[in-house]
Amino acid sequence: MLKLNLSRFLLFPVFILLFSCSDDSGPGYQEPYTPDPTDDLSGDDGPAEETLTDNELLDLVQKETFKYFWDFAESNSGMARERSQDDAYGGQAPQIVTTGGTGFGLASFPIAVERGWISRDEATDRLVKILDFLDAVPKYHGAFSHWYMGNSAETRPFSDLDDGGDLVETAFLLQGLLICRQYFDSDSEKENEINARITEIWEGVEWTWYTQGQNVLYWHWSPNNQFAINLQIKGWNESLIVYVLAAASPTYPISKEVYTEGWASNGGIVTSRSHYGINMPMGPNYGGPLFFSHYSFIGLDPRKLEDQYAQYWEQNEAHSLINYNYCIDNPKNFEGYGENSWGLTASDSKDGYAAHSPTNDLGVITPTAALSSFPYTPEESMAALRYFYEEQGDDLWGEMGFYDAFSEEYNWYADGYLAIDQGPIIAMIENHRTQLLWNLFMADEDVKSGLDKLDFSY
Repeated sequence: MLKLNLSRFLLFPVFILLFSCSDDSGPGYQEPYTPDPTDDLSGDDGPAEETLTDNELLDLVQKETFKYFWDFAESNSGMARERSQDDAYGGQAPQIVTTGGTGFGLASFPIAVERGWISRDEATDRLVKILDFLDAVPKYHGAFSHWYMGNSAETRPFSDLDDGGDLVETAFLLQGLLICRQYFDSDSEKENEINARITEIWEGVEWTWYTQGQNVLYWHWSPNNQFAINLQIKGWNESLIVYVLAAASPTYPISKEVYTEGWASNGGIVTSRSHYGINMPMGPNYGGPLFFSHYSFIGLDPRKLEDQYAQYWEQNEAHSLINYNYCIDNPKNFEGYGENSWGLTASDSKDGYAAHSPTNDLGVITPTAALSSFPYTPEESMAALRYFYEEQGDDLWGEMGFYDAFSEEYNWYADGYLAIDQGPIIAMIENHRTQLLWNLFMADEDVKSGLDKLDFSY
């Protein structure tokens, strides 16, 4: 087990609330914190001095990043901690586990087995532990909350009104579970039992409940506050996976009309923007934070994915290249931006959590942005990877891969990690290298039925 020398954080008494595709706010929303500018990272081991080949460097980054979900998992539940800083959230951080972040970690289990970081038995043992926890926690018409306390299996409210089901986090969790169901398919008693338990969780989510009888899905519901948050899940953002899974459900499937009128706003999802000579079918100005092109596509293979609104490889490649070109253009003249140092997405910053994007540029580069874009921008992402590892060195590289974010403009470096930023690095680099997770997820018969229902070609 790794032991981290992490800084202390002061917790603001408020939460950043509500997300919609009309602005550049974060992945749902995140509880802010204030970093300690006096933290000394000089004790961390830096990268080796010898030059690694591209494949060796990709191997290293994936393997070290996986430690966040394996060595650093919450001990009682096996789930992923929301973040690594022990004193965040009033000192509760060591026990706060994240549903969506755990889904990203679960998606990496097949990668870890294939690449020999853990054995198949070790992976399935951990899966059993996580499933035991998921069976024990409160669920809300089958959906999971954003956070739980790993030591007690109690829901940890994400905000005053958000103390129940979070449909987006649930979808991210299920994406990982279904990838595992597809991979761990040997005809053994243990893996048969794991698959049966994943299927029970998957089929227990009442997607139709979260429509309120309307042709749109709602993000949150709780027994205490009902649908008080009243946040509709509409695109373009990170939530395409929600509608695909809701249509794919064998037990509580939504109709195509919920997708068409809700997610796609009867075609209003198409914005047909162009920046730097690059055409982008959907999204806000400059595409928004890059996690839009990562979270749903850990499992969904965008290469041939197309519906009446967009071809999704074209969408995600354009989004990534626009983000890259914006950082080269660097209209705010921030120190360090350029073709080797780019990538704006939701992450920590010197003043707390923020949804970085070209329209909310605070001078902060987030490694997961460029690294999780490897499938779309392999050369540009490799240049960024080498810069992060070889030039930033000890300041940015820690015991579980790259720290969350940095700013050369303000000489600021994060000293910790976030699950939702770590997980896509492992998954999307693997999809670039072998397409493993895309191949697993897209082979799932339920997933294919959902895509067929929504008239996708793939």
